[in-house]
Amino acid sequence: MSTRTALLQAGFEVVTLFSPEHGIGATAPDGSPVADTTDPLTGLPVRSLYGADFRPTREALAGVEALIFDLPDVGTRFYTYIWTLSYALEACAEAKLPLWVLDRPNPLGGDLGAAEGPLFDESLPGGLVGRWSIPVRHGLTVGELAMLWNSERRINADLAVVAMEGWSGRSSWPSLGLPFVPTSPAMPSYDGALLYPGTGLLEGLSVSEGRGTVVPFRVVGAPWLNGARLSAAFDACHLPGVAARPVSFTPCSGRYAGQCCTGVMLHVTDEHAFRPVATGLRLIALIWMLHPEECRWTTYPTAANVTGAGHFDRLVGRRDIRPVLEHHPADVTTRIADWTDPQGWPSRVHPHVLYPVGSTS
Repeated sequence: MSTRTALLQAGFEVVTLFSPEHGIGATAPDGSPVADTTDPLTGLPVRSLYGADFRPTREALAGVEALIFDLPDVGTRFYTYIWTLSYALEACAEAKLPLWVLDRPNPLGGDLGAAEGPLFDESLPGGLVGRWSIPVRHGLTVGELAMLWNSERRINADLAVVAMEGWSGRSSWPSLGLPFVPTSPAMPSYDGALLYPGTGLLEGLSVSEGRGTVVPFRVVGAPWLNGARLSAAFDACHLPGVAARPVSFTPCSGRYAGQCCTGVMLHVTDEHAFRPVATGLRLIALIWMLHPEECRWTTYPTAANVTGAGHFDRLVGRRDIRPVLEHHPADVTTRIADWTDPQGWPSRVHPHVLYPVGSTS
C-alpha cells in the first residue's frame, strides 16, 4: 500500500501531493520535465517539483499543516531525490511548517568508511545533482541527510525523522532481505544501484551507460568502442571487488538508440571491497586511452540543466578532473586516491544524526 493511500485510510486529510523527477509513479524518463497532474490512485492534485519549480512554493503550501517526505534514495550524491529533500527543508523552514521524513534504507549501506569523494564544489551550478559539499557516495539515509543539513546548513526546519526498524549503521541491502523496488526507470535493480556512483559519471561521456537496456549502469559501450580491449585493460588494473567482460547491446532509448554498441559489463564480486567512484574514473581514463579520437565530453540536457553544459563536472563535483582524464589519462592511477578522498566527511557527520551500529529501531 502506498503511503498516500495509507494516510487517507487512516483518516488524515491529504490535500496535495508533490512529485520529484520521474513523477509520482517513478516512470518519467531521466531529465524530462514533469508536469502537474492528478494522482490516479487518490484523485489528489500533484504538483511537480521537476518542472517550472524545484521546491514547494508558498502558494502550493498554503493550507498545508505538515509536509511528509517519503522517497527512496540510492546513496549517490547526484541522484536528484535528496536535493528535492534539501529544497523541501528550506521551504518548510520559511513557511514554518513541520517536515516529517519517512526514512528508507541506503542500498549502498551505512559504512562511512566506504564513503567516496570528490566532495561537491559549491561554486559549481549543480542544482539537482548537487548543491552542498557532500561526497559522491555519502553513506547516509535520507533521514540522516535531513538531520545533518538542518543542523549544518542552519536551516532550522521543524524536522522529524520517522526511523526505520532493523537498520543499523552498517547494514547492506542484501542483509535486509527486502525486494529492490525500482526507484526510477533506469534504476531497476540493486546491482545497478551498486555501480551507479561510478558508471553514472559516464553520462558526461560520448558512450552509452546502458539506459534503454535491461541492465542500465551495468554495461558501458558505444558503436566505436572495442569491448574486448577495454575488458582486458580493465581487468589488468586489478580493481578490488569488480571484474569486466566484453558484451554487445542495442539500447532501445537514450544515447545510440537502435545502434549496436560494444563494450563491457561490470560484475561486482565483493560489495564490501568494491569502490564504485574509483572504478568509474578508472574506466573513463581507459576509454580515453583506447579511443582518444572517438571519445568526447557531451552535453546532457535536463529540466534542471536545460543546455546540458558542464554535465560531467557537475556529476563528479569538481572542475579539475575532466582535463586530466582527457589529456593525461595515464596519470589517473596516481590521482584517484586524492580525488575520491572524502576529506573528513565521516568526522563532519555528528553521531547524533546516525543510526547506532546494531540498532533495531
